[in-house]
Amino acid sequence: MEWQTVIGLEIHAQLATRSKIFSGSATTYGAPPNAQANLVDLAYPGVLPVLNAEAVRMAVKFGLAINARVMRRSVFARKNYFYPDLPKGYQISQYELPIVCGGAVDIVLEDGTDRRIGVTRAHLEEDAGKSLHEGLAGLSGALTGVDLNRAGTPLIEIVSEPQMHSAKEAVAYMKKIHTLVRYLGICDGNMQEGSFRCDANVSLRPRGAEKLGTRAEIKNLNSFRFVEKAINYEVARQIELLESGRQVTQETRLYDADRGETRSMRSKEEANDYRYFPDPDLLPVEIDQPYIDAVTADLPELPDQKAQRFISQHGLSAYDAGVLTAGAELADYYEAVVHELGGHPKVAANAVMGELAGLLNRDGLEIAASRVSARRLAGLLRRVVDNTISGKIAKDVIEAMWEQGQEADSIIQARGLRQITDESAIEAAIDAVMIANPSQLADYRAGKEKLFGFFVGQVMKATGGKANPARLNELLKKKLGG
Repeated sequence: MEWQTVIGLEIHAQLATRSKIFSGSATTYGAPPNAQANLVDLAYPGVLPVLNAEAVRMAVKFGLAINARVMRRSVFARKNYFYPDLPKGYQISQYELPIVCGGAVDIVLEDGTDRRIGVTRAHLEEDAGKSLHEGLAGLSGALTGVDLNRAGTPLIEIVSEPQMHSAKEAVAYMKKIHTLVRYLGICDGNMQEGSFRCDANVSLRPRGAEKLGTRAEIKNLNSFRFVEKAINYEVARQIELLESGRQVTQETRLYDADRGETRSMRSKEEANDYRYFPDPDLLPVEIDQPYIDAVTADLPELPDQKAQRFISQHGLSAYDAGVLTAGAELADYYEAVVHELGGHPKVAANAVMGELAGLLNRDGLEIAASRVSARRLAGLLRRVVDNTISGKIAKDVIEAMWEQGQEADSIIQARGLRQITDESAIEAAIDAVMIANPSQLADYRAGKEKLFGFFVGQVMKATGGKANPARLNELLKKKLGG
């Protein structure tokens, strides 16, 4: 049997408001347990929620960015379930009337394939608290503590259509949403702190079938790598079940990163298990066209728009434009380099995606923490463009800039790295190499043209890598030709 994987993601993005969605408590990460939980968050009798207007604005902003319908009227509902870190015994969410309906995002897969993934809905809700399970020295067993700092933190839950068919597609979609919410400034996207996470719904069906198979939901995946590994494991698990004549159980599962496997958590709840009903303490949210127009006017240049501009304005390939617009900070850095350099966008793109990206990855840094500023990188590239140094030498210079914090010109001067452009000096080096390698010279002149690279390497070695490559190639061809 040939199986088709069907994946839908429910992404939870923590909105970057200063206070919670229904109370004035702060949302700063890392505060001592329960230091940011007031009477509303603790569900004291008689307290009432007050909707955070900024959370509404951010949700509308997201809806407009994905070309969705921003609903003129949306309603908050109570989602009833018991959990120790949910003091009210229910979560305030949206159910039948969410604030955003429809929309889509475009993704590009590694092989260049374009896909459009539909978004079913995006709704506002509050986050739950956090249960901390810790063992204490000298005591048997473990203790559980409840931290309600996160209770009431505003979330936007983005529910995709079940239109993805591989783990790589799911990761590409999640990365696109991650990029989008950061461009919009509505979420910091910090996955380690739980600001951006997802639940993955995975099912299988016979290829060509219309009816969806029984799905398993993998909860709280907070890294792109874990999303890919968890989905691939779950697909293999379900194939094994189905091909051995057993059935897939509809359930919620957790991904164990240490073991690289998913394991059962609980049977999957249906909507009626939550007993949704409109929250009587919150009025419906009414949005008019002037409000939508004002939010639209505040939208930044979005990733796809920026990528198209990079292609048309800077002459970049679609791939390069996609890489450079994957983050707003990276795109801004690249454009600052082009501006400082006074053009040469492809030279700038190669340096940012190549040597600079390598140094950032090596040291685990984001572009905002780069040890080489856009101005200094442009200063280095200026010396490549005017043939002061070669591209090969530039790689050594940027590493020195990274480690020492100096300007390119200072390093070039101190190390004597300027290219040799004087023809007589290059010719002298070529003559010396030809005299030192008579057999290779004879072989080259006998037709072994691949030895040309050997002579280039030897001359470069003799000149300390400082011979101008273009002049060297030109002069070497004349000399070797006899």
